[in-house]
Amino acid sequence: MNELLVVFAVVTPLLTAGALYWLFSKKFSAPAASTKSENVQSVVSSTQSKELILKAQEEAFKIKKEAEEFAQNLRQKNFEEEKAITSKQESINRKLEDLESKEQRLISTQKGVSRKLEELETLRQEQVKKLESVASITKDEARHQILSTLEKSLQDEMGRKVREYEETTKVLASTKAKELLVEAMQHAGTDYVAEYTTSIVKLPDEEMKGRIIGREGRNIRAYETATGVSVDLDETPGQLRISCFDPVRREIARLSLERLIADGRIQPVKIEEVVAKTTKDIEKIMLEAGQNLCHQIGVYNLPPELIALIGRFKYRFSYGQNMIEHTLEETKMGVYMATELKLDVNIVKLGCLLHDIGKVATEEEGSHVQLGVDIARKYHLPEKVVACIAEHHEDVPFSSLESTVCYLADAMSGARPGARVEDYTAYVKRLTDLEAAALSFAGVEKVFALSAGREVRVIVSPEEVNDNQAAKLAHDIAGKIEKEQVYPGTVKVTVIRELRTSEIAK
Repeated sequence: MNELLVVFAVVTPLLTAGALYWLFSKKFSAPAASTKSENVQSVVSSTQSKELILKAQEEAFKIKKEAEEFAQNLRQKNFEEEKAITSKQESINRKLEDLESKEQRLISTQKGVSRKLEELETLRQEQVKKLESVASITKDEARHQILSTLEKSLQDEMGRKVREYEETTKVLASTKAKELLVEAMQHAGTDYVAEYTTSIVKLPDEEMKGRIIGREGRNIRAYETATGVSVDLDETPGQLRISCFDPVRREIARLSLERLIADGRIQPVKIEEVVAKTTKDIEKIMLEAGQNLCHQIGVYNLPPELIALIGRFKYRFSYGQNMIEHTLEETKMGVYMATELKLDVNIVKLGCLLHDIGKVATEEEGSHVQLGVDIARKYHLPEKVVACIAEHHEDVPFSSLESTVCYLADAMSGARPGARVEDYTAYVKRLTDLEAAALSFAGVEKVFALSAGREVRVIVSPEEVNDNQAAKLAHDIAGKIEKEQVYPGTVKVTVIRELRTSEIAK
């Protein structure tokens, strides 16, 4: 390609000069002019054309010379490049030969190493056989013995470490748990107010008792029918006692009677009017009490009906402990423990707030735990909250740590010194009456009143009572207790019949 460029550069000026020469020769080859001026002009033009041709020839020669020099330089450069390429090719060939030589040596070395490894393996196998013959055990047996010894050593070490960690953890856990419970109780300590199942109303004079009784007892009958309480007028001079297990009805009756005494007009129509007005006032007071309790705890957006039911805690007492104070105290403890243990605080709040809601559901039959579960499901509360209510007396196993915290908070609030007050004489009498009611039936051998009178277990003679009679006996005992005795909540009757037969082989 470079040589073609050189030829083209040399030929082009020559062609140009020849073309010019041809043009000038054609122009000035016309017939001679007749006039003298034309001859002179012809001579001048001929001279100029020759000069131009000479210059063109000189320029062409110069260009040709430069082209030859350029071509010579290109040939020299190409020669040097070819020489360098040849040198590199020779160097590459030598390196390839060296690599092939090294590869051959490596293959030879690898073969030698393989032979050595085979020889070593053969030697090792021979040594193993000699050792097995000397020790009288195989390789697998020796491995098993070594691993067994090592495993036993490690087990002993791990067992010792585990015992140390367990002891340390127990000490730390016990200390931490005590600190947590004490701090929870310190955060939630409240005063208590002892209350029982009666209310006392003071009378201005003894004449007021006669007015309360009315002609032929119509006033007192209307009063007891409207309020659902029992009135004892002969206990102490200057006062009367209102008795009822339902604290709300008892409070309505007490307040209604005080209003009737203050008004002075005591008659059946007036009694019904005052009781109805007092009932509305008490319901309003309970709603405000429920709202205030929810606000103190930090629970919002509950249904108004549920808040009104919570407000009934204001007049409900359990073993002398007011339910509002108990609920507030328990919830504070539960929230503190849930916060420290990083649990779901909202679940614990609702669980502690509603754990005893079944105690104020007096219109339904059943234990307060089951009634509380039914109420929680009625208002579509979360299942974890329902579980807290169902498990706060360990009737069913705990399903979450939140349920356990609710149980602990409830137990601490009820068990702390001074929290609950109970008439032990009445308590023992209630248990004795329950046992006596069951013992009055034929075939009963032993009776045990359990769970503060919530359950009665009856053991019968298997010779006198069969399985069908045991079922009927449980029904009869429950019916007698229900008719003859007064008790809070429910009483479960369990009849146990067991037949044992033994013989002696001689």
